[in-house]
Amino acid sequence: MRAIWSGEVSFGLVSVPVKLYSATQSHDVSLHQVHDADGGRIRYQRRCEVCEKKIDFKNIDRAYDDGESTVVITKDEMEELPADESKEIAVEQFVPEEQIDTLVLDKAYFLEPAGKSAKSYVLLRRTLEDAERVAVVKFTLRSRTRLAALRVRDDVIILQTMRWADEMRDADFDIPQPKVSKKELEMAASLVESYSQDFEPERFTDEYQEQLQELIDEKLEHGEEIDTEATFGEPEEDEGQGNVVDLMEALKKSVDDRRKKSSGGSGKSGGSKSGSSKSGGSKQKKAS
Repeated sequence: MRAIWSGEVSFGLVSVPVKLYSATQSHDVSLHQVHDADGGRIRYQRRCEVCEKKIDFKNIDRAYDDGESTVVITKDEMEELPADESKEIAVEQFVPEEQIDTLVLDKAYFLEPAGKSAKSYVLLRRTLEDAERVAVVKFTLRSRTRLAALRVRDDVIILQTMRWADEMRDADFDIPQPKVSKKELEMAASLVESYSQDFEPERFTDEYQEQLQELIDEKLEHGEEIDTEATFGEPEEDEGQGNVVDLMEALKKSVDDRRKKSSGGSGKSGGSKSGSSKSGGSKQKKAS
């Protein structure tokens, strides 16, 4: 892992030297665009629509358009903005974790102790654990002021950036309020109970990315033309049950199906399987 930022967490007169690491990574297969006729790589160029010349990045400024007029913001003007470039993660508040809506949470980072002694790091970690609170902090990363939360995961302090209040949107639509019967609620509760178990993240995989990688591997090994049915299996047959209009019938059938699966050979209960050995999209006999 490579640290992307270093500085210190400060609360009161206590300073905690830390290094910042990305806590997540994308597992998406990296693809680029090519010309379908000859396979040539597609390249993008920055061209001015006035002079039609290719423009170097050093000659590009920013602009704001409000719909009626445009103002250009130069690099010098951007650099003069009073962005805080300090290497400080400043604690603003300690708040109950349940008061932070998960909707505001964004990217997560690991904080590693960076000083000669980890005592202040352990002090902060123990303080967060004992108080059962989350530290709301402000800091600057890549010239942008960020709001974030500090919490503990295992023995590591996690920093998770948060969206600002004015970035959050309200659900600007009406929610119908049809009457739900007691029996329907009981059946729904029974269905929830049949799915209830501890969360195991490793059980869930991105089947699209797995099949994309399998397709790439097959093409690398066998060439451009492959048999998609041999690679991914035949598409699953539609059981032809159509849409279930009656909510009560749908609940009853869901509970019954769940009980059958739970009492089957695997002995496991969990989310519905989508058939990872099957290709989810439309397929042709041959793919090129």
